[in-house]
Amino acid sequence: MANIFQIGSGMVGSAMALDLAKNHDVFLSDNNKKSLAEIQSQNNSIEIQQLDVTNKSALSEWIQPADIVLLAVPGFLGYETLKTIIEAGKHVVDISFAPENVLDLNILAKKNNVISIVDAGVAPGIPNYLLGYWNSRMKIESFEYYVGGLPKNPTPPFYYKAPFSPIDVIEEYTRPARMMIDGKLITRSALSEIETIEFEEVGKLEAFNTDGLRSILSTMNHIPNMKEKTLRYPKHAQLMIKYRNKGLFDEDNIQETSRQLFKDWKLEENEQEFTIMDIIIEGTTEKIKYHLYDEFNTTSQTSSMARTTGYTATATINLILEKLWIDSGVFPPEIIGAKEQCMHHILNYLETRNITITKK
Repeated sequence: MANIFQIGSGMVGSAMALDLAKNHDVFLSDNNKKSLAEIQSQNNSIEIQQLDVTNKSALSEWIQPADIVLLAVPGFLGYETLKTIIEAGKHVVDISFAPENVLDLNILAKKNNVISIVDAGVAPGIPNYLLGYWNSRMKIESFEYYVGGLPKNPTPPFYYKAPFSPIDVIEEYTRPARMMIDGKLITRSALSEIETIEFEEVGKLEAFNTDGLRSILSTMNHIPNMKEKTLRYPKHAQLMIKYRNKGLFDEDNIQETSRQLFKDWKLEENEQEFTIMDIIIEGTTEKIKYHLYDEFNTTSQTSSMARTTGYTATATINLILEKLWIDSGVFPPEIIGAKEQCMHHILNYLETRNITITKK
């Protein structure tokens, strides 16, 4: 058993802590005492600690006994918190999805002999692992993926519920979307190029540009065509464009907008929702498609987004603990996925938790 120190006790954080506590000693911190107590009430072996991650000395002191750290804070806190963990000499898996380029911390991680795997969630995360795997086996001409987490019973006007902080969702709707088109890095507005896609499980959804490729744009820049799109129910994107055009997502208004949307977007307790994703990798000789569809788990009362994001992260934690990856530095999943043993570990771990990624 390892000492795993996890930072973040939100909806995804809860799923991760409870999953890890089955086989390890889990120490959990957050600034929210109520959420910490709720998780501990479900497994009293989890030790909890109220902590403000912006207090770097307190954070460094708290993680000193850790074998590995799992970071799950909102994106705007991610970079500096990750840096503090690396400076403390602790291996870390990060799903905070910070807007900064966390690969810039690679030299620091090597200096401190730290393994840091970042963006290890459902997306970015699973598509990265799979792209890395196939990139090491064939010449890829095109890579794209479409992903969304949505309520099963959408209601107007938003037709959406957020399983995590609305401010992180708003970031997706405002940050310019980068993609590769014919070997050139192109930037387009988020929420642009809306297209309708039919899915067998849920019917028609809309897909629009977001900035989800992240590290892939540099680590896989030899692939000439790459894009990522977010999936939502029809009408949601147009409403968000109106919000953005009115300035409601501007820096002066975003905190208040986020507070308001938190009420409207908050999933009710045990509300039915799902995660859906298509990943398409096209090479010179073959085209490979992966499909993921996962629903709220009624047995464990765990949301699908928490399961798919959280269990990818906990799979990555165990990958490091089992020494399947031993190189120090900051690595996105596409680098790890190139190693066949690592890729199989991730897929098998998810499969044992009834998250199936179907290859076509």
